[in-house]
Amino acid sequence: MARGYNRLPLAAALLATATSASAAGGIVAGDWTLDIGGIVNMYYTSTTHSGNSAGTDTNGGLTAAGNQGGAKTLANLTTGLLPNYLIVSGKTRQNDLDVAFTISIQPGASTTHGGIQTSAQSNTNQENRQAFLTVGDASWGSFKLGKDIGIFAQDAILNDMTLLGVGSAAGLLGGNTTTLGRIGTGFIYADWKSQIAYTTPNFNGFSATAGVTQSWDAIVTGASAVSTAGTRGGSEPAFEAKASYDFATDAVKGKVWVSGISQNVEKLAGITGSQRAEAYDLGANVNVAGLGLTAYYYDASGMGTTIQLRDGFDATGHKRDSNGGYVQATYALPTATKIGVSWGVSNLDKTATESASTLVSKNEMWTVGVYHPLTKHLNLVAEFSDVKATAQTNVQAKAQTVSAGAILFF
Repeated sequence: MARGYNRLPLAAALLATATSASAAGGIVAGDWTLDIGGIVNMYYTSTTHSGNSAGTDTNGGLTAAGNQGGAKTLANLTTGLLPNYLIVSGKTRQNDLDVAFTISIQPGASTTHGGIQTSAQSNTNQENRQAFLTVGDASWGSFKLGKDIGIFAQDAILNDMTLLGVGSAAGLLGGNTTTLGRIGTGFIYADWKSQIAYTTPNFNGFSATAGVTQSWDAIVTGASAVSTAGTRGGSEPAFEAKASYDFATDAVKGKVWVSGISQNVEKLAGITGSQRAEAYDLGANVNVAGLGLTAYYYDASGMGTTIQLRDGFDATGHKRDSNGGYVQATYALPTATKIGVSWGVSNLDKTATESASTLVSKNEMWTVGVYHPLTKHLNLVAEFSDVKATAQTNVQAKAQTVSAGAILFF
């Protein structure tokens, strides 16, 4: 699985929303109950850049992506943070076990070249983010085997209000190029991973998940010349886990969570043996009447920024530290329109042996959004996002994006 910015869309947390929005009760087919759900969305975006006209102020900055040909303003018609989605799922009860599956596809909706809609140039390739089975019982939990959203940082994405909208990197354009939302400006992308995971039963609101996931090599940008071979890990998998507690009273409901990841990284330049990349996070979401508050923080060593293992090591194979988080407030008006504001930052430190370079040290974003349910399944969305990228040399670049569009769940 390629992990460049052109494949950085996040998506599925609303998969539960999308699936539940489909036909009530599902379709009975023999021993199985089948369900179909999905998402369709499209936005008009206009992004204004400032800083270096070539968009090269920072390696890893989230302001220059899409500053095509030195253009200062770029308009796009594209999907938001969520791609278009089609989900097929099924469940059955056999031999005192709950058995289920989920398969999803994500067709592109944007175009890049006139008269070219099927080749690599148009970037209309289809993604396949989910293909997994589950087996278990309410009394002892369940196992998941297959490809699904990662365990670490999963809740950071699912509580991000820009999941319904655009957020940063709207300058990217392609058939399956989505925007980044708050990925890289407040949390590290959970991504879509091959995994074997166990989830406990729900103990009065408390549950936990632990599993092994596909490990990856470190990612290189610019002068960060870490030598790796291939893109699929090494001699052992990654280890991920999370725990959460959901609570509710007559007046307040919410959730607190913590998660972590640890992975061995091999074949690093200048290092004999291997290094271990690690990260943890914690967050909380509280809802009182129409007010929703979210706070999130992460800390990492060797895990990099924006996407896992991107720039987590310097040119001599030593680990870089990173951290960040976001705060968010939303309010539902009597009309059901939700307004929200959020701020977040992702920091990447130099190692003790590095000198300042154009490598990003901080990506920061403010977002203001309005989300209106026109119908039960159709939402109108408008956002303004202000992104600032700072290099280790303290050179800065900025990007402001205005977006408007709609997202449909079925």
